[in-house]
Amino acid sequence: MIEKTALNSGWMLSCNDTARPSLPSAIPATVPGCVHLDLLANRQIPDPYIDVNEITNDWIGRTDWTYRCSFEAVPDDGRVQEFVFDGLDTIAIITLNGEEIGRTFNMHRTYRFDVSGLLRAGANELAVIFHSAYAYGAEMEKYYGYRPNNYPGPGNLMRKMACNFGWDWGPTLVTAGLWKPVRLESWDRARLAETRVSATLAGGDGLVTVHARLARHGDRTPCRLVAEIGGVTTTVAIGGDEDEVAFELALPSPQLWWPHHLGAQPLYPMTLRLIDEASGDLLDSFKRELGFRSLRLDTSPDAHGSAFTFIINDVPLFICGANWIPDDCFPSRVTAERYAARIEEAKNANIHMLRVWGGGIFERDEFYEACDRAGMLVWQDFLFACAAYPEEEPLRSEVEAEVRDNVVGLMPHASLVLWNGNNENIWGFDEWGWRPIIKAGESWGLGYYLDLLPQLCAELDPDRPYYPGSPYSGSMEIEPNADAHGCKHIWDVWNDVGYEVYRNYIPRFCSEFGWQAPAAWATITESVHDAPLTPQSNGVFHHQKATQGNDKLIRGLSGHLPEPQTMDDWHFATQLNQARAIRFGVEHMRSHRDICKGAVVWQFNDCWPVTSWAALDSAGRRKPLWYALKAAYDPRLLTIQPRNGGLAAVAVNERTLFWRAKISGRRMKLDGTMLAEFEFWRLLCDRFEAKEFPLPEDIVNPDLPRDEVIVVQMLDRRAFHYFVEDIELNLPAPRLMIDVTEIDGGYAVEVTAQNFLKELCLMADRLDPDAVVDSMLVTLLPGDSHVFEIKTTKAIVVQDITIGTVLRSANDLVAKH
Repeated sequence: MIEKTALNSGWMLSCNDTARPSLPSAIPATVPGCVHLDLLANRQIPDPYIDVNEITNDWIGRTDWTYRCSFEAVPDDGRVQEFVFDGLDTIAIITLNGEEIGRTFNMHRTYRFDVSGLLRAGANELAVIFHSAYAYGAEMEKYYGYRPNNYPGPGNLMRKMACNFGWDWGPTLVTAGLWKPVRLESWDRARLAETRVSATLAGGDGLVTVHARLARHGDRTPCRLVAEIGGVTTTVAIGGDEDEVAFELALPSPQLWWPHHLGAQPLYPMTLRLIDEASGDLLDSFKRELGFRSLRLDTSPDAHGSAFTFIINDVPLFICGANWIPDDCFPSRVTAERYAARIEEAKNANIHMLRVWGGGIFERDEFYEACDRAGMLVWQDFLFACAAYPEEEPLRSEVEAEVRDNVVGLMPHASLVLWNGNNENIWGFDEWGWRPIIKAGESWGLGYYLDLLPQLCAELDPDRPYYPGSPYSGSMEIEPNADAHGCKHIWDVWNDVGYEVYRNYIPRFCSEFGWQAPAAWATITESVHDAPLTPQSNGVFHHQKATQGNDKLIRGLSGHLPEPQTMDDWHFATQLNQARAIRFGVEHMRSHRDICKGAVVWQFNDCWPVTSWAALDSAGRRKPLWYALKAAYDPRLLTIQPRNGGLAAVAVNERTLFWRAKISGRRMKLDGTMLAEFEFWRLLCDRFEAKEFPLPEDIVNPDLPRDEVIVVQMLDRRAFHYFVEDIELNLPAPRLMIDVTEIDGGYAVEVTAQNFLKELCLMADRLDPDAVVDSMLVTLLPGDSHVFEIKTTKAIVVQDITIGTVLRSANDLVAKH
């Protein structure tokens, strides 16, 4: 059996720049980890997430560093002994006892070095010298020539997390270090060098396909590979002259794996055991949990252009998704528990797909395992984003090795439903002015997306779809961000125009669109210490990385909400506007379910405290957008949309059962006076359908637009329509009654409206930074009540629920105007 010795302790870090005498000669280091975290833990740098400390740490990425550790070993001539590095960031030279054993150039792959003849009995020293990524990038630019990059740094000239060099939501923190575990492995005779496992359906049975490749040492002993799953066992003989084997294993009638909104996620443990035929010794083993589901991506031509529809277990889905970025600038800090918590937050927001974006990393196994368990679909980008990439050597070989590593490693996961070639690079070449910069005949990455990546996916993982890019229209003959074909990004909304322009588009699938807002109040005050705290104060402004981002926040309020005059109002107004913008866009796309088959909002999470497009900030606190997504992605949605010169109530049903209920509505004054009403005894919306119900003329035609609202109800679902924006709406100053009752784990805060209250929010982190509230954005008619449930350990009384600080609504923004 393979013996594995972890080498994750006893490391020391030293700076190779002698011009920095203020640093100790060596400091204790943590592996997995990185230079920034070790310097921070040893109080050598200020926290780069706080205030403007990021800029004081810029030198770290421009410096060379050495990690060293001593360990005991027992050389054995009869066994192969190898160092295995699961992740080295990025340009490194590895030495053992002063002798170089290898060099690495890729953050995104595993490295294995045979040191069988180099280990000493007793003490050994392992050293890893990390070369500055900036310096290496300068060397590569001289070698390859310039390639366009929409963001700073040379991330497109090496295989390193691109957003390390700064993005419009992320800091410039260029890391180095052993970001994943390292170990010494010792083995004899044979081991599993590559194991490819896929699980599909064949009729009503599960089909497991296994491809195994062996590494051998010494006498080429015959082996057998024993596969077990669900009580089914298959044994395959491997002759001494064979290094590869492929076979199938059938599991009768397995339970199907479903995305969480449709069904359960049964996972079947599978084991492979490599056994020496002569001795019966166990040489190696492989374990995974498999889920059985069918999968295809329909991109066929149709009456609207060409489809982009995920079909799981023969069910065409509307995808309710969000983009996922690295959850920390220092990925080694993200624990399995944090992955699981974030994914549970996504699931609770009715999200059932996360797109792992191409400017980050292939997440660790724990991420995909948590998605398997949660029924969270994963769209996985290959790691190319917003830049042109050379296709020449040595980068091409690094790309191929990286893709082989990660496709083989991730392909067993039932949650993984797409390999995507790149983020915005084909679009960038076509529309961002790259063409005149890239010389005739010069590579820019297209050969990866159209040739190398699809070939590797077809070879290694043929049961899972590959798509060349996001956005991409299915052909280089069609402009890459077309509405009628493939997947689309909508970024003129936010950057150039207001969110009402979402209704100008009916994409086949929208894989990116978003709107900004600041982090939760507690997150801002934990990370920024400006006095006074304002949108333009140094720390707050530094934590806004988007070009003219604060200007766009204010411009986006125009025509919707009054421009805020205080920090409190700026914070709430921009958060409210973000929530409204995305809910507006999602409800529009879902209402056109017959054409559009997916909305993947940018973005779900954050990597540091920042004003960004995220729904969940870096501390894991929910912004109002989280609650808007929960409502807009509800499997049963009721919305009011413009149709044929009028208005229609649209019921959208993503449940497995039809939705049949009375639908009623009224046009009323904000003070509660009824002006017109209707009732239809039973509206039927079948499963996986959007059903329109045209509203009567006396409902859609107002007498006094500034004083009126339409309310439509279907069972417990309510939809509102206003004839004018809030800035013109006669919203009254909020009048309400509050009652606080202690409940298990926190408090129930009951609010009873004495007048019309629009999008009432209880900002729980204003009461307790760790508090979580169950609901937000609640609209109440006069006389209505709503109970907010707060999880907190802090004592709360009625006097704590202050209107205009803790309890916010559109009313108090407009009433001040």
